[in-house]
Amino acid sequence: MTAIEHTPPLRSARLRAISQSLHDELEHAVGGHAPFDSLESYGRFLQMQYLFQSELQGLYTDPQLCALFPDLPTRCRADAARADLQDLGLALPTPVPGALQKPSRATALTWIRVSEGSKLGAAILIKRAQALGLSETFGARHLAEPEGGRGRTWKAFNETFDALPFSAAEETEADLAANAAFARIHVLLRHTYADQPEPVKA
Repeated sequence: MTAIEHTPPLRSARLRAISQSLHDELEHAVGGHAPFDSLESYGRFLQMQYLFQSELQGLYTDPQLCALFPDLPTRCRADAARADLQDLGLALPTPVPGALQKPSRATALTWIRVSEGSKLGAAILIKRAQALGLSETFGARHLAEPEGGRGRTWKAFNETFDALPFSAAEETEADLAANAAFARIHVLLRHTYADQPEPVKA
């Protein structure tokens, strides 16, 4: 009998499975703060978005990473989030201790992948932002659809990401980074909504 060969899942699929629980917890926490019920709450959500994007901005312009993903600088949303804060007359939030520092290639790309993945959910969020009088050119720039479309740019990123040769150690780094990135976003969310109770887990 011929043994059945099992093809391991793509790296992107493996990381999605590993981080699914934290992703769902974060999604619930964000929803619990009702960021689109008022401009005040949206402002806090926007500050969280800016903090995370600004922490990754250096990765999006890193020459070694840009050699792998030539369009990486144009994918960064830190400047868009900064402009959104200015639109709403909000000050730039003070950096929160604990930002990612000098990550390995595998870790950096995995954190970037988490950021890129959030653009898919932004398709729904931009519609909710419009109900607050915001748009892709005022107050909700960071939620705008990327040039080329959300699905296409996400697929292109993952295709390159999955094709990169990683050592066994780098695969482990990526696994840890997938959860660490979501955990960091949760830290920033708690920071920007610090005077409100943490949403009860479902």
